[in-house]
Amino acid sequence: MIDYVKKILTGQFEASLCMLDECVHMCPVEHWDGKVGKYAFWHVAYHTLCFVDLYLSPNEESFKLRDIHPRGWSEFDDEYPSRRFDQLEIAEYLAICRQKAIEALAAETRESLEGPSGHARRKFSRGELYIYSLRHVQHHTGQLSAYLRRIGPAFQGLEVLQWVGTGWR
Repeated sequence: MIDYVKKILTGQFEASLCMLDECVHMCPVEHWDGKVGKYAFWHVAYHTLCFVDLYLSPNEESFKLRDIHPRGWSEFDDEYPSRRFDQLEIAEYLAICRQKAIEALAAETRESLEGPSGHARRKFSRGELYIYSLRHVQHHTGQLSAYLRRIGPAFQGLEVLQWVGTGWR
């Protein structure tokens, strides 16, 4: 049963990240700084990936800060990141998160999934943390997709974001 749970979680992480990747690649350069609610398009994508990356780590102590986090933990704690990130940087970060999801889920056991999340802010099991993280990705992917539909004729009347049922397409 545990192998099945890991398989479906991996499929759903890949599908949700695939849909986010499509938004990142479809955003016209001139709209990369466009407002999605309160934040720029790129900022929403960056924020989403920061927390995917964090929550795929067993705990905060083992989380590896990357070059894309130039100010360390303040990149997570401050409302705005220290700098603007371009499409290539976000696409590369997304690829890192995808690989991390595959590896993290492969390493899980029944005991680890039923155990604590490893993150002080999230008082539920590790298994539930994965589902929480998937919901977070889909929430922001929906925002980005809706923004793309609103920006102009190239996207109006089109299904901007192709639904991915499972896995990477």
